Amino acid sequence: MGSSTEAPPPATPATTTTTPTIDIQNPSMNTKADPDEITLDYILKHIGQFGRFQLVIFLLICLPMMFHAMFSVTYVFTAGTVVHRCNITECDGPDSRYEEPWTEYSIPKNGKDMDRCNRYENAQLSSWNQSQDICTLDNYNSQKIESCPNNEFVFYNEEITISNDFGIYCDDEWKLSLVGTINNLGQFFGIPLGGLVADRYGRSFSIALGGTLGAILGIVRSFSPSYVWFLIFEFLDNMTSSTLYSTCFVIGIELVGPKRRVLACSVITIFYAVGEVALAMFAKTFLNWRSLLQIAYGPSFILVAYFWILPESVRWLLSVGKEERAKNILRKAATVNKRKLSESVLDKLVIANQEKLQQSEESKFPIREAFKNFKWRIANCSLCWIVHVLVYYGLSLNVVLLDGDKYNNFAFIALVEIPGFFLPLLIMDRFGRRYSLCGLMLLSGICCIGTIFVAGDENVWQLVLFLIGKLTITASFQVLYFFASEIFPTNLRNSLLSFCSMMGRFGSMLAPQTPLLAKYYSNAPAILFACAAIFSGLLTLFFPETTNLVLPTTLKEADAIGVKKKPSQGKELNLSA
Repeated sequence: MGSSTEAPPPATPATTTTTPTIDIQNPSMNTKADPDEITLDYILKHIGQFGRFQLVIFLLICLPMMFHAMFSVTYVFTAGTVVHRCNITECDGPDSRYEEPWTEYSIPKNGKDMDRCNRYENAQLSSWNQSQDICTLDNYNSQKIESCPNNEFVFYNEEITISNDFGIYCDDEWKLSLVGTINNLGQFFGIPLGGLVADRYGRSFSIALGGTLGAILGIVRSFSPSYVWFLIFEFLDNMTSSTLYSTCFVIGIELVGPKRRVLACSVITIFYAVGEVALAMFAKTFLNWRSLLQIAYGPSFILVAYFWILPESVRWLLSVGKEERAKNILRKAATVNKRKLSESVLDKLVIANQEKLQQSEESKFPIREAFKNFKWRIANCSLCWIVHVLVYYGLSLNVVLLDGDKYNNFAFIALVEIPGFFLPLLIMDRFGRRYSLCGLMLLSGICCIGTIFVAGDENVWQLVLFLIGKLTITASFQVLYFFASEIFPTNLRNSLLSFCSMMGRFGSMLAPQTPLLAKYYSNAPAILFACAAIFSGLLTLFFPETTNLVLPTTLKEADAIGVKKKPSQGKELNLSA
């Protein structure tokens, strides 16, 4: 994927030219082959594109992917608003429940629910003698509303978030929304930093470091003594662990052969949805935010072991000239997959890699050259990422609740994403990356427009359009991750993908504000999502196609993606025994 060279064509029967071959098991019979054709992808095809070795690594990768899902959205529950009402001093006692007979006439309604911050005035309260019963309908004036005195409330259940732990209610609830903003700011700064670490020091090191630091900071955050300290550790936690998703995805892309990449990475991303569902169930069981953080973050300390047990990406090792480590991992992969791999083939791979690195005439980390050569590609990718994040989170924030249980709602929304992760498996290789990405974004935009024309009473059709829109933008997001992984070179793949993901944080910061648009025009959010998805979807057609191409190693190879090359005659690389 993503190379300037096309897959070698079959040998032409009519030619009398000797076809060079490489025999894995019988190296002595090998004839001289073009070094450019000795690629990692060809070796992976022989030793197994998705064998036991890759399966074990994928199982290891799925854990940090699941943990990252919980790390990145715990604020939904830890900083959520608890359901409460005013404590009616003249009526309520120590054992009063949320719903009592007197709440019908002492507390105003906000839609179907009780107002959380106001009550009706009781004319007798100023001269109230506690021996008197003034908790009667006649004493409440529904024309006069007053705030809850002394911030005294009665709560719906035993849930404890930072709202009732740190006394954040009513006019101060903007502080709860600020937690989400701080969360995304941490990701904004952390994603590119994590990408730099992954490209400079390795994929496995980045996963182990980000997961370990995230685990430590998450546990420390559970002991926060105040709101300010909670914000500080919310920022640091997401700054250190935000790169887990993209790095897991990249190492999955780089690990397997071309024909197994879509399937393998679709399986990986399912564990993100599994992590979200697990978090919802944990939050439903452990109603105290401190316990929830400890339950969610505690198991992630297992990622400390990844410093030693998670093998490094062979592609990254080759891109930075660490050929001996790459050869050792390929030998181990061949052994675990029960395939034979000759030393001569590994030596030819090393020679071809060294020549490629020397011919590239670029540094091991040419970030400046990349922004110069790929400025339009990076700009288009960044815009596409912003739109995906905006629509993805915006649909979740603006949808009509599926039922009254917020934990079930969160789990349902996560479960909808699972078929979205597998949809690219059916269409990406058949229609190509560009057309799949464009088509899915257009379909999501059309669904957003459709919600405008569905009558208010047609709740079922609104729900159907919402689910299709969420499913297609999820699938489109999956395709985008593949595309961003395939159009950039190995030595900058994590950094540039992380940069685009960082730009996407602007979309996640904007998404929580979109419900405010509905106060001025109810269909404004849907129109915004539709226009953004359709516009960006059409721009994706300007990306180069990468289906079935070898992943580019150097800037030169990445720059040549999409440039047609005349096929060579009479050359075939035979890696079968």
